[in-house]
Amino acid sequence: MMVQEYLDNITAQFKSYKEVADKTIAQLEEKDLHWKYNEESNSIASIMIHMSENMLSRWTDFFTSDGEKDWRDRDAEFETHDLSKKELINQWEKGWNCLFSALDSLNEENFNQPILIRNKQVKLIESITRQIAHFPYHIGQIAYVGKMILNSKWQTASIAKRKIKRVYASSI
Repeated sequence: MMVQEYLDNITAQFKSYKEVADKTIAQLEEKDLHWKYNEESNSIASIMIHMSENMLSRWTDFFTSDGEKDWRDRDAEFETHDLSKKELINQWEKGWNCLFSALDSLNEENFNQPILIRNKQVKLIESITRQIAHFPYHIGQIAYVGKMILNSKWQTASIAKRKIKRVYASSI
């Protein structure tokens, strides 16, 4: 019972993170997804690819293969990519679908089965915790860059400024 409650909670949390990024991405033009503040910065496109590749590596066959797949080229994820907005979103969704399928496959029986990441045996809950800590960092980057690009056209992906008191008052 406790495992299912945790999995439901963690899935809802991942979905809320994804929703913030999706709402930001939807407001942006294709060129905006590739915009970089400077050479050391990452574009939203690079962050989307990085997150997707991370999810695919960690959650594809996670009980039977290492979570750091041989085919993953992490450095390449941060290079400039010539992908359309549609291609980027398809890649993004592929990663998220992999994560959500993996979470859906978990239950009381397999939850305590160890997995491998970089040849090190870890508890599944450790891997999930690493992801739930890693993703908000990048989702925040996506939202922040989107807000910089859109400026006054920005439509918040969460609670708008000066609306917080009304939101809390209506939920009491």
